[in-house]
Amino acid sequence: MSISVRRIQLVAKREFLTTVASKGFLIGVLLMPVLITMVILVLPRMMANRGQQVAVEVAVIDRSGSGFAETLRSELTPEAIGARQVAGRREVEQQLGAAAARAQPMPAALPAFTVKALPPETTASSQEAWLTAQDIGKHQRRALVEVTENAVRWTGASFATYSLFRARNLPQDAENILHGAVRPALIGERLRNSGLDPALVRYATSIPRTESTIMPLGGSQRGGQVLNRLMPFIMGILLFMGIMTGGQGLMTSTVEEKSSRVVEVLLAAVSSLELMWGKLIGQLGVGLVVMGMYVGLGVFALLQFAMIGLIDPMMILWLFLFFLTAYLVFGALMMAIGAAVSQMADAQSLMGPVMILLIIPYIASPMVGNAPDSAFAVTASFIPPINGFIMMARLASTSPPPVWQVLLSVGVSLISAWVAVWFAAKVFRVGLLMHGKPPSFGTLLKWARMS
Repeated sequence: MSISVRRIQLVAKREFLTTVASKGFLIGVLLMPVLITMVILVLPRMMANRGQQVAVEVAVIDRSGSGFAETLRSELTPEAIGARQVAGRREVEQQLGAAAARAQPMPAALPAFTVKALPPETTASSQEAWLTAQDIGKHQRRALVEVTENAVRWTGASFATYSLFRARNLPQDAENILHGAVRPALIGERLRNSGLDPALVRYATSIPRTESTIMPLGGSQRGGQVLNRLMPFIMGILLFMGIMTGGQGLMTSTVEEKSSRVVEVLLAAVSSLELMWGKLIGQLGVGLVVMGMYVGLGVFALLQFAMIGLIDPMMILWLFLFFLTAYLVFGALMMAIGAAVSQMADAQSLMGPVMILLIIPYIASPMVGNAPDSAFAVTASFIPPINGFIMMARLASTSPPPVWQVLLSVGVSLISAWVAVWFAAKVFRVGLLMHGKPPSFGTLLKWARMS
């Protein structure tokens, strides 16, 4: 039977539509972005909303004889707390971007703090009963701050620090706010004790971090340091998801059709080679749909945050090209395994080495992105079948490889894809109609030589 492109197209169309029309695929592909968005944006807001305001009573033991208690009281006003939180959000935005800053909102109801000064000779152990009292109100909490003389006055060696004693039911956000207020209050008292104006020192030492300017070919673009560091890992995720979606579908459908004898009906209408190419192309379309959807979402997000200049359009082209070659390699191997076994349980032992070859470069992607010019990264760029992952990590790094290395890696990928498809075709032809004990890798090689 001669090879017919039309029959291959019919098999590919059937394979593609059967997969994308299934409920599992629709739920997994369409709902995943929604779930990710909810986890990133909605969950932190729900966790931050603590409901009714908590009242925190803070006792201060100040053995330094300074005005620490009064300074702490001013640092625990709603205005001072709000100013520190705004500054913290601004720092997060500078470090991680605006989206990360919005994902960490301020609590809906800030704790209300009251500060009382205790006599300097008071000990922390004498306040244990006060801290752990059970008769306080439902929304009342207590904490104790102890400041020694050396925590404020310079002794010629170093400053001592403070001690914080808290009740078990003190919320974590209230404790964080308290720590955040004690620090500037203690620094202020140290400066006053040294004859310096804390406000002047604060202004003199406050230098906001500026965003670096990235200079792509089309002009300048601000920000994106963290995105640049994450890009190699993102490329690895996209390749891994696309290959696993298409490759697993190939293996699963082949095993199901073989175990249910449907493959015998299909082989009466098409040749084994036509069936193999049809299934390979059909699941390639499924993988491209998944890849295209997530790449499109990523580009849309970059447009929303005016960061599209951080992405070189050629990198998207390289991504799809290396995905195509990597899919042909791993997809062909998974399909060969599916044709060689009769049950999914029998495929697990054969899938182990293939999954190792797939997971290792996926895990190594962020490390390669951090050292794209290392000997390992350069060498692995030309070792199939992991070279696609490694080269994409290098392309997405801050030090992309020269064009000749990329083209050479593409050539290696095409050769490895041809070898993998040739091997799969040999195994597919022999194993598709065989039943019984699952073969070993040695048996698969014997099938490839004999067919």
